[in-house]
Amino acid sequence: MSSTQIDSEPLTSNVRPITDSLITIRIIKSFPYRNVKNHIIKDLNLKETTPKQLLQQINEIINTTGGLRPYRNIEYNTLKIYTKAHGSKSMNLVINFDNDHDWILISPLITHNHEKSLYELGIENETELSVFNWDDYLKYKENPEEKW
Repeated sequence: MSSTQIDSEPLTSNVRPITDSLITIRIIKSFPYRNVKNHIIKDLNLKETTPKQLLQQINEIINTTGGLRPYRNIEYNTLKIYTKAHGSKSMNLVINFDNDHDWILISPLITHNHEKSLYELGIENETELSVFNWDDYLKYKENPEEKW
């Protein structure tokens, strides 16, 4: 393959249509102990799915998937973008503290996004989203100490 052919190939994040996207959900049980489990959601229609619907779907997945049983004792009420496809990742391995105003899609305090589609909120194919408890996030953000 010539370098021209390689340069002109589309990014993998642009190959799938936004009505059939793949996203990674980072389920965060504990910030200080870095208990995070990834779950991939395939065939997601970003144009029709709202953050509220996605949060409900994630909670259903957590409550019905055997491998996620240890993650069931947390109230997951917040969705935040961790990283977009081909974007830079946070230095913090658990959560990205940046862009709270723009990247938190839904939380107990952020409700104005409930009815917007994920696509309208900037979610693309291969985006990584974090799901977690809002109060736990605020405590960890105040004192981001990791424990073992």
